[in-house]
Amino acid sequence: MFVSHSQMRRLSYIAMVAIGGALSFSALAADTAAQQKYNQDVAFCKSGQSQQDYATCMREAGAAKQQAGELHTAPPAVQAQNIEDRCGVQQGEDRVACQARMEGLGKTEGSVAGGGVIREITIVETTKVAP
Repeated sequence: MFVSHSQMRRLSYIAMVAIGGALSFSALAADTAAQQKYNQDVAFCKSGQSQQDYATCMREAGAAKQQAGELHTAPPAVQAQNIEDRCGVQQGEDRVACQARMEGLGKTEGSVAGGGVIREITIVETTKVAP
């Protein structure tokens, strides 16, 4: 089967439109999910069930929506600085545990809408018993 140059251009154009449409749809779906989550957070703030005052709850809901729309992770140097800023006030073992939690070790649960994110890490210490 012979395909002319104009037919090849037309097929290429159709493929580009299809790919562009698919990418637009996935971006729209992500945006819609972020908007739905934001709407839920706002409703939670308005219900008065949040453990935060209304202004703080709304600010957190907006920040969560913005972060969801960015879909990126901070560069390693920024992550390291954020960990240092958050854990810098701790001393000794508490500081090490804080850094481990911020690096994703342990268990994380909760949400902004629920009043906060709880990060937990269990550190097992063993000692040798003298014979």
